[in-house]
Amino acid sequence: MNKNDIKKEIIKYGKLLGEKNLSPATSGNISVRFEDNVLITASGTCLYDLSENDIVLMDKNSILIEGDKKPSSEKNLHNAIYAMRPDINAIFHCHSPYTSVFAVCHKPLSKPIISENVFYFGEIPVADYALPGSEKLVENIAKYFAKHNAVLLANHGIVIGAKDIKNAFYLTETAEVYAQIYLNSFLLGGAKDLSHEDIEEIYELRSKQGN
Repeated sequence: MNKNDIKKEIIKYGKLLGEKNLSPATSGNISVRFEDNVLITASGTCLYDLSENDIVLMDKNSILIEGDKKPSSEKNLHNAIYAMRPDINAIFHCHSPYTSVFAVCHKPLSKPIISENVFYFGEIPVADYALPGSEKLVENIAKYFAKHNAVLLANHGIVIGAKDIKNAFYLTETAEVYAQIYLNSFLLGGAKDLSHEDIEEIYELRSKQGN
């Protein structure tokens, strides 16, 4: 895809995040690899209401290459994840309501209650809190992407990486629904875990499919 096509995809999925209440107001950011650089939403933009001018181009050192606005304050986190994971080509950071409940409670999304979540995530750990946009935030979060595709940010939100922007959106929605189901399950006495054998079968299937 060329640069303009990627910008259109970012606008499309930013709007979808807003429609599904996964990124309220000016919270959150999206980035996508473009050649050796990164297209990322600008600081202070609303993902639901993006224009092409709200998406800027930066290099791997987070230096602005193209655009009239500042890259997202989480730019260094995005670049740190891309540097660690060449298989990740799109990153979403959202303050989605249900996953954020677990983030503010410092509770990982690790309970094996739905096969899809075991398959796609295994677990979603919680990284220690740090000031948004800080280097400490990068240090606290990026290391988890060595083994995970999604990380909760304590008292903040969630970060998800995927092979492309479509799958980043799917994973963001999947994590949010998982968190919602998990919380609602307590109304009926709490969810029951999948068995160890069930989990091993899911991991085996994931391994065969290259995930």
